[in-house]
Amino acid sequence: LEGFAVIEAADGQAGIAMARTQTPDLILCDVTMPGADGHAVLRTLKDSPATAGIPFVFLTARSEHADVRRGMNLGADDYLVKPLDLDDLIGAVRARLQRHAEHRNTADHVQLPENPAALQALGLTPRESEILFWIVQGKTNPEIAIILDMKLVTVKKHVQNVLEKLGVENRTAAVVHVARRLG
Repeated sequence: LEGFAVIEAADGQAGIAMARTQTPDLILCDVTMPGADGHAVLRTLKDSPATAGIPFVFLTARSEHADVRRGMNLGADDYLVKPLDLDDLIGAVRARLQRHAEHRNTADHVQLPENPAALQALGLTPRESEILFWIVQGKTNPEIAIILDMKLVTVKKHVQNVLEKLGVENRTAAVVHVARRLG
């Protein structure tokens, strides 16, 4: 009804096989599944160049902070907790697809850093380099807070410091700055 073509896998192993053969635009995955759990699915797909770039969203009942952080640290693009309103799910899917398209267009034109250490050459502290690394990856402040196990207010302060040090006004300009300086 929303214009998406949906395919379904019975378990984690089947999901991995389908992702490799059908290359979906986005993957919604539970964490608790037979065969291979969602974390194993994500790790396997991120390890393969053919599937590493597919946006990956956990849709699960596991809502503990440690569960969310683990999923984000493994490379999930989002972590949605059941029960979830259908409009919120559709909105999240559309947002991830749009962000992926924008990120892909940027990646086609610039060389993105492979790790945070490469960003220290811009005069940033190690923590600021981590923050900028995740900004360049397209993560939001709340997502960065989960990944780095920080309070949101602390992430916002680091983002402000990074933008000031780079002499830019916003996150987009920071990505362009990174591309020009390191690309």
